[in-house]
Amino acid sequence: MTDNQAFKLIDIYLTISDLYDAELKHYCQRFSNNNKPEFTDIELITIYIFSMTEEERFSVLQIYKFAAKYLHSWFPNLPSYVAFNTRLNNLAAVFQRLTELLVQFKQPANCNLSFSLLDSMPIITCSGRRKAKVATELADKGFCSTKNLYYHGLKLHLLAFQRPDSIPFPESFIITPASENDLNVFKQYWSEIENRTFWGDKIYHDKDFFDALFMQKKSIMLTPIKGIKGQPEPIKQIDYAYNELFSKAVSKIRQPIEAFFNWLIQKTDIQRASKVRSQKGLIIHIFGRITAALFCFNS
Repeated sequence: MTDNQAFKLIDIYLTISDLYDAELKHYCQRFSNNNKPEFTDIELITIYIFSMTEEERFSVLQIYKFAAKYLHSWFPNLPSYVAFNTRLNNLAAVFQRLTELLVQFKQPANCNLSFSLLDSMPIITCSGRRKAKVATELADKGFCSTKNLYYHGLKLHLLAFQRPDSIPFPESFIITPASENDLNVFKQYWSEIENRTFWGDKIYHDKDFFDALFMQKKSIMLTPIKGIKGQPEPIKQIDYAYNELFSKAVSKIRQPIEAFFNWLIQKTDIQRASKVRSQKGLIIHIFGRITAALFCFNS
């Protein structure tokens, strides 16, 4: 291990230790006789994040083998693989909260707090042609129009602050079954935000709802203009130039959120969850990878 990697390992450990002692410990209380294991949760989370960010080890087995071979002197109480995997799955709630904390603490100074970009991406457990058997309480069958793909899994919804000449920084992550409509997610989780300009795609088009939102919260939603079914052709031609320019402008402003998803996929391979075998494992797959990505986010 190089000196630079050693410093990064120590930095990750100290950051996790501070957050764990301050809050995360409350999300993994133990009431058994083994409530103070020799191999700590802090060590496990550190190994997971370091192996993914520095070594691009994306599966739990790859992470464990790397730790056993190269990090044993740092973590001499590393347990067996079965114990490691079981302990990791029991930290699902911890990783969800850790993601929220990192989103708060790592927010760059150049975030535009008045402009928010919205989009979603599929987390695929198996193709739509197969029968899903994993995390059926959370996942179902959906369609990704970008990929023209039917799949089983979840949707990862993102609300992110715009940043000039940079990929946006996350404000909130929500996971839903794959079939959930993006507009419904906005109405349920983000419609109480005040004095905000939201930039979304056509799925967020709902004139009556967003007219009311502007009156109540002074927030607006800007989307590419959606064609009106049955509109006479002469009217379409009259409005064409304005509609085309406006839609291109909105799409250009929204484009960085697609770049964020591409960056997240490249860093963590988050989109492919075909090797997950449980509900907790799926939560870890998503929020563990988001956490790892946030640790290497360059502001």
